[in-house]
Amino acid sequence: MADADDADRMSVALNLARGQLGRTGANPAVGCVIARDGQVVGEGATADGGRPHAEELALQAAGAAAEGATAYVTLEPCAARSSGGPSCAERLIGAGVARVVVALEGDPSPMAAGAGLRRLQAAGVATETGLMASEAAELYADYIRSLASGRDSR
Repeated sequence: MADADDADRMSVALNLARGQLGRTGANPAVGCVIARDGQVVGEGATADGGRPHAEELALQAAGAAAEGATAYVTLEPCAARSSGGPSCAERLIGAGVARVVVALEGDPSPMAAGAGLRRLQAAGVATETGLMASEAAELYADYIRSLASGRDSR
C-alpha cells in the first residue's frame, strides 16, 4: 500500500522523466527512483537518444543497495529490448529489487504491453500500479499516440 514516502519518490521519478521529454528519441522519457531502508539509493532518467533506460541508470547508481529495495518507475518496465540486451524487468529482478511501484501500467509498446509487470510478478517481485497515474498519463500522452505510427524502439 502506498504511503507518503511512496508519493514523494514517485513525484521525484516523474520530475526526472519530465526533464528528459523531447530528448529520448522514439523511447519514452522514464524516471526511476530506488529506495531502501528509508533512503534513496539510486535515481535515473532515460538518457538522451533513449538509452540507457531509467531503470538501468538507477540500478547502476544503487549498486548492491538495490537488493531488497523498492523501485519507483513512471512507466511499466520493458520486458524486451530491441537491442537484444536485458530488459528493465530482467535487470530489476537480477538486482534483487523486492518491490516495484509503477505510475502508469499498460504501456502499449510491444516491448512492454503488460509483460514487464508479469515477468516481475512471476519472479516474486511485489508490484503496485497506479500511484500518480493521472500525472503519468499526461506525461505519456504523446508517446502513447506515437505508437500508432510505429515509432517505438525500446
